Amino acid sequence: MNTRSKSWRHCLAWSLPMVALLAGCNGGSPEKPQPHAVATYVGATWDSLPAVSDNDLLAGFASWRSACTRLKADAVWGATCAASASVPQSAMAVRDFLKQNLDVYGLRSANNTANGLITGYYEPVYPGSLTQTATANIPVYGVPEDMIIVALDSLYPELKGKRLRGRLEGRVLKPYDDAATIETKGVKAPVIAWLTDPMNLQFLQIQGSGRIQIADGRQLRIAYADQNGHPYRPIGRWLVDQGELKKEDVTMGAISDWAKANPTRIPELLGSNPSYVFFTRNPESNEGPRGSLNVPLTAGYSAAVDRKVIPLGSLLWLSTTRPDGSALVRPVAAQDTGGAITGEVRADLFWGTGEAAGQLAGDMKQQGQIWMAWPKGLALPQVPQVTDPVKTNP
Repeated sequence: MNTRSKSWRHCLAWSLPMVALLAGCNGGSPEKPQPHAVATYVGATWDSLPAVSDNDLLAGFASWRSACTRLKADAVWGATCAASASVPQSAMAVRDFLKQNLDVYGLRSANNTANGLITGYYEPVYPGSLTQTATANIPVYGVPEDMIIVALDSLYPELKGKRLRGRLEGRVLKPYDDAATIETKGVKAPVIAWLTDPMNLQFLQIQGSGRIQIADGRQLRIAYADQNGHPYRPIGRWLVDQGELKKEDVTMGAISDWAKANPTRIPELLGSNPSYVFFTRNPESNEGPRGSLNVPLTAGYSAAVDRKVIPLGSLLWLSTTRPDGSALVRPVAAQDTGGAITGEVRADLFWGTGEAAGQLAGDMKQQGQIWMAWPKGLALPQVPQVTDPVKTNP
């Protein structure tokens, strides 16, 4: 969730939220989509938005402006970013700038409701080693040498961003190994680090990036590099299907507790998710992980969104609650994406690095509202029509 220059993942988030432990791809019988119109953006005024503190306003604006280095030539945000460079760090100046340069729109879901799902993600830190040891023996693989990647949009422009991944057997491109095969037989890929717990590797793949704590005190930063092309299937859903957990009880902590109590069944659990993520090593730094815009994420003020609804680089006004029920109202920057982050009123808030951030992210499954700030005079994004699945006759 992390940092991510993901081109495409089969229902796998670059920065998957904790809810992705349970939510997954749609399946079942063949379906025929039936389009219908949806009112996604509803005009609002700045004065009608829920109030935010000056500190949250400045932090959210700074997070948004941090991506302007990547948006200088952007058709939507280039001019607004250029104008923002001269805005002083005062709440009054920021409010004036927003009102003068941006209009604001409330987001609505397909059934025209204002509330949607707000989840969280984070950058985990797990113990490990640069070399294999008796305790650190779970490999973190880089991109396999024998994996072939086919960009489908090179032949079919309508499949922009879609890629196939596989391995050549003779002259035939076959699907690449699934996670269970990789975990039992290995893969022709460099090992960039070793972890002490197979569950840590699974959670690292769900989050999309993280840090590995080395014994000498250093932290190795790793990030998503690619994926094996298989669909993501939530391990939390498998536990529910097995009757091991109730749906409402699925959290990262609950899954970890189950794994500790059932160590012999961990391979079965992990094998239920055929998706496998490969990583790359990032330079050591104290900045946040990089999102889809390739800028460091800001803890509490960067979010992953559905880019079909909210273009990357947008400034959002978020009104939700923390897991403890306290109000959370602030501007946040749309700087990341994820395969599980879909829908008109949907955001995944980045909480930061480490255990405390992980606790917040793991518990964050709140209802909330989102408003999108948009440059004055520019046409709103063209959102694809929402479809109602209607099963075809057998």
